[in-house]
Amino acid sequence: MLKINNLQYQYKNANDTYTYDLEVQPSQIVAILGQSGSGKSTLLDIVAGFIEPSSGSVKLDRQELLGLSVEKRPITILFQSHNLFEHLTVQKNILLGVNKALKESIEEVKKVQAILKEVGLEAYEHKLASKLSGGQQQRVALARVLIRREPILLLDEPFTGLDETTRLEMLDLVKKITLEHKLHTIMVTHEVEDCQRIASHVYKMQNHRLIKQ
Repeated sequence: MLKINNLQYQYKNANDTYTYDLEVQPSQIVAILGQSGSGKSTLLDIVAGFIEPSSGSVKLDRQELLGLSVEKRPITILFQSHNLFEHLTVQKNILLGVNKALKESIEEVKKVQAILKEVGLEAYEHKLASKLSGGQQQRVALARVLIRREPILLLDEPFTGLDETTRLEMLDLVKKITLEHKLHTIMVTHEVEDCQRIASHVYKMQNHRLIKQ
């Protein structure tokens, strides 16, 4: 279980303190709703290790994650911007998730092929990222995240801007993968429909505090 307990953060030159408490069981998707600037993404930044809180704890089972460097945290994160290298193939973009030198061992290529099958892009392994649609590019970005097989998946409004059909397909894919791999998934969104479709539990940022709905 991922347990976030009395996690607090205060921005410099600001009076307000953000407070977060939530639990995520394996195979669960917890959604966080809130307006822009309400502090939703701040929680993901703390859990991922991009910023440090003033107090509180973030534990996966019995392991405290606070204090660990970013690269040592058992976490992957998918942003709204897919950050693909458009001059590289789908395969090479995904390999960057496990090997920045892009050395293609047989084992790593097999992992890429397996993850491409999971996200429905097995026929696109050698296509350039620039030749893909927006939805296909987000599938590649998700595949790059998932190939690391970390137990915590953070989603920072990654499907904003996609057409409705593609967005729903991506949401269903996230739910399928979360269940199959027993991930602890936290999804930041401003879309109530996203929560209704795939979330196990929904929280909302209200007055700088996370409130369970």
